Amino acid sequence: MKQSDDLLAGLDDIDWAALRHAYGNAEDVPGQLRAVCGPDEKARESAFSSLFGNIFHQGTRYSASPYAVPFLTRIAVAGPADARIDALLLLTRLAVDWHDEYDLPLGIDTAAWRAAAISPEENLRWYDEQIAAETDEERLKNLREGREYCAAGHPVDAREGALRSYDAVRAQLPALLEPLGDPDPEIRTRTAYLLGWFPDEADTTLPPLLACLDSERNPACTATILVTVGLLADHDPDGRLRRHLDHGHPLPRWAAATALTRLLAAHPTAAPGLPPAERIAAELAAFGAGPVPEATTAHHAGDLHSYTVRSLLCLMDAVEDPDGVLLEIVRTLPRIEQTGVVPRPLAARADNLLEALFEPADTVPVFAELSPGRRELLSSLAGLLTAEDFQSWPFGSDLHERFTRYGLPGTRPALRAYVGLSTEGEDPNAPLPDPWEPFRDR
Repeated sequence: MKQSDDLLAGLDDIDWAALRHAYGNAEDVPGQLRAVCGPDEKARESAFSSLFGNIFHQGTRYSASPYAVPFLTRIAVAGPADARIDALLLLTRLAVDWHDEYDLPLGIDTAAWRAAAISPEENLRWYDEQIAAETDEERLKNLREGREYCAAGHPVDAREGALRSYDAVRAQLPALLEPLGDPDPEIRTRTAYLLGWFPDEADTTLPPLLACLDSERNPACTATILVTVGLLADHDPDGRLRRHLDHGHPLPRWAAATALTRLLAAHPTAAPGLPPAERIAAELAAFGAGPVPEATTAHHAGDLHSYTVRSLLCLMDAVEDPDGVLLEIVRTLPRIEQTGVVPRPLAARADNLLEALFEPADTVPVFAELSPGRRELLSSLAGLLTAEDFQSWPFGSDLHERFTRYGLPGTRPALRAYVGLSTEGEDPNAPLPDPWEPFRDR
């Protein structure tokens, strides 16, 4: 048999026409998987692009998504060299979407995810109740179509649909441990990144990850394994994380500090065996003060300064001088970079910081009475945030509502005036622009 036949064995046994993806039935998925295994590089790239857009459409998973997982796993382990990295990335996204953006630095909470998901059985009961009570013919028609779609096995609840893919990838983890020993460091790095999102499998995945760490020489791969170990472990295994705080390369030092931060926050009982929080914070602060190294990890879509801010925020309650840590956060903010996942990352971090550092208030606090760290934070945000950052959806964020919730000025000019920065050319009392104004005359 040809290698592609081995990789895709059983592909035609699946009734793809009965499954769905973002654009209808999934009859095209087998052809795309075959193209991924084929010799034509352009066809392979096009096939992966199609798969990212149909079985993983802007984060949504469909009934066809978990059925593609075993084939993608075989490709990741033993497929054409150029296809393996893409297969690992798609497997990661089929499992966790952008949960790293939502849940770092603590990691994914699978128990909460499962508790929030609505099962097909629950959805069917809901449809039956609604259908029995509905008298409007048009709404009744829509309800019956929705019930039929659910009864055919297609996910109705997005969280439940995502869990199907997550569990499909989880079932393949024994096979996905093999690439940790691959000679290609990018394969090892992508594999380690994938494994970090399965805390329930830590007993199985930690030993090979630690074995890989002990022999790893590539900084990006070392750093990725360290962050993954921190996301999975409940202690510092044999002091490996602590030792990497003294690594010769800044990226593994950052990763060790990031992993130790997660242990301090998620497993306080491990604290006696960990370095002092001040030591961990100092390493994160040193990283935050400089540029990101050329070699990096995939965590936080590569925006490691944003990740650093979130980790430092977790350490504020663990150190004797929380305001000092806040000042380090302020120094890191200007280095936060835009990513494809979070187009306004500074606004997202500002949201986190306001929630953590301020209490809801109806009156504006006196600026001079705030702590030095909070004054510096607000001054930095006033200088870095744009007017658009304060706009509401669809073009901005909810920062206006966030700032005003804590009694703080909710526009850029007003915030600049509050902290004492120049408002030349800006009206501190001007209302926010209406984001829908361009569309009102259409």
